Amino acid sequence: MAGDLILRLLIWFLLTADFSWINIFLGIHIAILLPFSYKSPGALDDWLSVLGKIVVAIPQAYIEAFDIIFRPHNYEDVVLERVEPRRTPGLVFLDIFLITFTPKTIVLKYREDGWYEVHRVRRRKNL
Repeated sequence: MAGDLILRLLIWFLLTADFSWINIFLGIHIAILLPFSYKSPGALDDWLSVLGKIVVAIPQAYIEAFDIIFRPHNYEDVVLERVEPRRTPGLVFLDIFLITFTPKTIVLKYREDGWYEVHRVRRRKNL
């Protein structure tokens, strides 16, 4: 629950880009008033793992952006990536954010049977 609350506040601050006291007050209240999902609580190690992946994804995104600029990527495909078991909606959101954050990939669809449909661009066709 605390992870979901922090995620909601983070999204609120990203959307509003305002750190005034009134906006912090509103963000906290809105994050608390939104309904929570009680499927399965996200384990702390799952959240820390995803946060570690976010830290790694930031420089990776810059590297991929420069790679696309200087070396054309003319091929694309759609692949399926497996969702890790027992993911809370907050962790699924962060997974989708991580995949979409890098310039070469974007999640097209989250399928209820446990897969992400991911569109990606590549430099050359695989033989």
